[in-house]
Amino acid sequence: MKRHKNGNKQYFMKMGSKKKVHAFVRIKPTDDFAHEMIKYGDDNKSIDIHLKKDTRRGVVNNQQTDWSFKLDGVLHDASQDLVYETVAKDVVSQALDGYNGTIMCYGQTGAGKTYTMTGATENYKQRGILPRALQQVFRMIEECPTHAVTVRVSYLEIYNESLFDLLSTLPYVGPSDTPMTIVENPQGIFIKGLSVHLTSQEEDAFRLLFEGETNRIIAARTLNKNSSRSHCIFTIYVEAHSRTLSDEKYITSKINLVDLAGSERLGKSGSEGRILKEATYINKSLSFLEQAIIALGDQKRDHIPFRQCKLTHALKDSLGGNCNMVLVTNIYGEAAQLEETLSSLRFASRMKLVTTEPAINEKYNAERMVKNLEKELALLKQELAVHNSLANHPLVTYDPMDEVQIAEINSQVRRYLEGTLEEIDIISLRQIQEVFNQFRVVLSQQEQEVESALRQKYTLIDKNDFATISAVQKAGLVDADGHLVGEADGQNFAFGITPFSAKPGKKAKAKKIFKELSTSLRKEGASSPLSAKDLDVASTSKTQLVSSAKEGDVKDMLSRERETSSIEPPASSSLKEESRPPRPSTPPPKPLAFEDFKNERGSEINRIFKENKSILNERKKRASETTQRINAIKREIDVTNEALNLQKSLREKQGEYENKGLMIIDEEEFLLILKLKDLKKQYRSEYQDLRDLRAEIQYCQRLVDQCRQRLLMEFDIWYNESFVIPEDMQVALRLGSSIRPGMVPINRVVSLGEDDQDKFSQLQQTVLSEAPDSIAFINAKVKTEQKQNYLKTMMGIQQAHRK
Repeated sequence: MKRHKNGNKQYFMKMGSKKKVHAFVRIKPTDDFAHEMIKYGDDNKSIDIHLKKDTRRGVVNNQQTDWSFKLDGVLHDASQDLVYETVAKDVVSQALDGYNGTIMCYGQTGAGKTYTMTGATENYKQRGILPRALQQVFRMIEECPTHAVTVRVSYLEIYNESLFDLLSTLPYVGPSDTPMTIVENPQGIFIKGLSVHLTSQEEDAFRLLFEGETNRIIAARTLNKNSSRSHCIFTIYVEAHSRTLSDEKYITSKINLVDLAGSERLGKSGSEGRILKEATYINKSLSFLEQAIIALGDQKRDHIPFRQCKLTHALKDSLGGNCNMVLVTNIYGEAAQLEETLSSLRFASRMKLVTTEPAINEKYNAERMVKNLEKELALLKQELAVHNSLANHPLVTYDPMDEVQIAEINSQVRRYLEGTLEEIDIISLRQIQEVFNQFRVVLSQQEQEVESALRQKYTLIDKNDFATISAVQKAGLVDADGHLVGEADGQNFAFGITPFSAKPGKKAKAKKIFKELSTSLRKEGASSPLSAKDLDVASTSKTQLVSSAKEGDVKDMLSRERETSSIEPPASSSLKEESRPPRPSTPPPKPLAFEDFKNERGSEINRIFKENKSILNERKKRASETTQRINAIKREIDVTNEALNLQKSLREKQGEYENKGLMIIDEEEFLLILKLKDLKKQYRSEYQDLRDLRAEIQYCQRLVDQCRQRLLMEFDIWYNESFVIPEDMQVALRLGSSIRPGMVPINRVVSLGEDDQDKFSQLQQTVLSEAPDSIAFINAKVKTEQKQNYLKTMMGIQQAHRK
């Protein structure tokens, strides 16, 4: 048995015996089957390939013409029921026993891998391994009432060496900004960022399966018009807890259902562009997968190259690990595809060399373990009480001691140390431990009291502090032998007092020197202890600093809370939407509803609209004021021009004076010219401001119009959702879509109430007497198709609005 630790959790794996990987081959039905080249063994577990020699190579021709492959089964012209019974049923049934399982489909493009794994979702009888495995899991849960079983599923896609979550389109998942990564932990491989979904019903599991299938990447190829261009891993996680509370063990397991992308020869397919890039990544990952299989089959190999690509890294647990591994190799039966068929059969034969070691995954429920240990502890206490009563022992309590009992033991220890109590009676082991503990407490208290008393009477000096010692010697605080008076305390400290023979003047001088020394030591951060008074002052100042720092932190927290509260109103609006009052019987008038909308749902848009409108009004006001100033400047310019022309006419009448060819004007005319120049400069500046304001007004007017249009549009949507569209129809339309139901025209929404598809689904539930197990499968398929049709309709409506 292996034991693994993961944090506070631990789990055990019961070691199982090693076993080989089971490999099956399934031949795709065809009218042009090569009977002469492909033959099956009598045991239906071997397949022989025969090729005619190429006569063009001459007489000496060592070309190999015959191959024989021994497998666990050959599925030729086998139905989907037979394939599942042969390949997957045992693997799935052992999952509830705690064994991991992996079923993998491998083969050439168009050989039938996806058909084998998923099947034809349009036909219930042609469903593949994956939906049948989901059905079997839920059937086994119904047949196992002694355990509470939890089922979760995930759907991973590996496309061009990138990881994608095929269930990320669900409304409660949403896209993730961080890329998905493969992480290894003690329990195995873990895909960080992959969503895992709880499924309590079979129909929920089918809906998740169909949701992921619609998100897969496919492309038309020569051999398959719907060829898968990525590797997909659908994982079923099973966790079974016993309904018996005393059983603390529970088992976990997972089933990996792997649909590999098909390999193809680029020379034959003639791929180009994106298809060529996809085929290159597919062939590369399958080559790395084959290298890992070859390494696993070689017992002498120490290193297995799992990290060469994302596919082998994600399947590290499945390839030769702790699981039941089954491979289904899909091949063509035509002569034209014989080379690819041989390559696929070689891969299957190599896979049979790989050994796995399936083991039961057992874990322990920590909560149940604690409860069971508490019950066992209570029983042991009762048993000890009975034993003490039979042996006439005094009453002993095994519970932890309370404060009163601890205080009594402390009192006994003090009286014992003082001599008033000769001995302490021994009652229990817990009491002995507490007595020793109280001895330690009393000793520590006495040491503190002695140290505090010494600090009040003496000043402590470090013996290694030579500067302080020399200063003390100069002050005359040493005895005749040159040593400080007192005894060492064992910690490189000594206690000293002034000798009684010292003069009073020296005593006052010594006090002054000690005061200066203590001050300098505090400044320099020396290791010499301070007096008790100094320590009290320091601790008080430190407390004041800490309290002030805390007050600053509180203020910062309050300011951050205010900022956060100012950012969080959208969340409160969603809460209002969830807890909105019941719908009235008749829709209210739109004017009244519009006022309510502006105060509730449309409060944010209305606030932006008002802000933009206030900005627009402010710009208009500024433009009006600027226009008035421009008009005033223009009038003043006209008045100045008239005055200047009058001065010119007077100067011409009185006669003009020239000096060296320059006109001589008087001071009044000169001032008028300067004033006119300043007014024109002012006019140009104001006019430029007016042009800028007009541009801002035009931009603000467009914003106001857009906000008004958005406010009215949101009001129409809210009014339709709140008072017109039926609530059950809103739930059906909102499921899995990012488009609000109020955006759909009312006539289209009302007509979606009960269409032919719903009637057909109701009819299926009443007349499906031949296959009653298919109801969950068909319901999930119909609902997925309805969702896809709705999304297409919404996209069409959005495109029409954009046009």
